[in-house]
Amino acid sequence: MNKQTIIRSALASAIAFAAVSAHAAPVAPDATKDKCFGVAKAGANDCASATGTHACAGAAKVDNAPGDWKYVAKGTCEKMGGKLTAEPMKKG
Repeated sequence: MNKQTIIRSALASAIAFAAVSAHAAPVAPDATKDKCFGVAKAGANDCASATGTHACAGAAKVDNAPGDWKYVAKGTCEKMGGKLTAEPMKKG
């Protein structure tokens, strides 16, 4: 490989890493919103799973997983079919 190819590859990797890191950052709390469990779509959760299946925003694998949550307007969570607290983990 020549030097220019190595530099381009390194730059492309840095840009890709920055884009992924920015997308996976947790969302800051907002007093006008509630944490609503069980309503996040796959890849659209706001932070780590309450069940410990992942530790990042945007890492939900399935829609409406009971441990994944999203911030929603206060008073709307249960109307959307969600819960204000995470379901306890089931022991195996």
